[in-house]
Amino acid sequence: MKAEISTIYRYPVKGLSPEILTAAKVDVGGALPRDRGFALALGSTRFDGATPHWLPKSSFLALVKNEKLAALETVFDDESGDLQILRGGKQVAHGKLTDPIGRAVIEDFFSAYMHDESRGKPRLVEAKGETIFTDQKKKVLSIINLASIRDLERVVGKSIDPVRFRGNIYIDGVDPWSEFNWVDKDVQCGSAGLHITERIGRCAAINVDPVTGERNMNLVKSLQEGFSHRDLGIFATVSQAGSFTPGDTLKVID
Repeated sequence: MKAEISTIYRYPVKGLSPEILTAAKVDVGGALPRDRGFALALGSTRFDGATPHWLPKSSFLALVKNEKLAALETVFDDESGDLQILRGGKQVAHGKLTDPIGRAVIEDFFSAYMHDESRGKPRLVEAKGETIFTDQKKKVLSIINLASIRDLERVVGKSIDPVRFRGNIYIDGVDPWSEFNWVDKDVQCGSAGLHITERIGRCAAINVDPVTGERNMNLVKSLQEGFSHRDLGIFATVSQAGSFTPGDTLKVID
């Protein structure tokens, strides 16, 4: 089976805005560069920046419980490390994430914006080495089939913004749910090689509108009632270094 890559996204700060990529390069065992490279740890979270390590999503500000995050738009500059935060199109804060003063500005903003939800002053932390702030302990890419989303739209009777699923690679051109048949198989993604590891079980984060921040759908329930499972998308590890762009094919290797 062969699909076409529609869009590529990364999420520089866990729980905040996606960034569309025009091209991506990956290494063996790696993720998209800077994907979930930063996170806002709750004030109650213990995290040693000198020895960063994986922690569950309950340790951070995240959409599953903190839907207010979706009402913000963020823009990250790779070269400078600067994060710009906008609300309603107007800048409300910005700071360099690799600089102590810049991090403090961002932390102060989220402390005021999130109030008690941050359980004290949140701390901006950076992933290094093998650490990544995804919900999985190892580095993976997430792949979303747009046809599966359209089939879910049929069940709920409403349009669904694909960004709700916070995937890395969005594909089209194959049957809905056919991606589940790729688990334990190898695929060619542009010039990169991937190994599909598992289906993605979904949590309440997908119920949050990525534009308004409103928890206005129960898509977890809709998946269960419509398809007898709560999965949408698949995870993949990088088995061969390479690159890919929108328009490239993603093909299962027989």
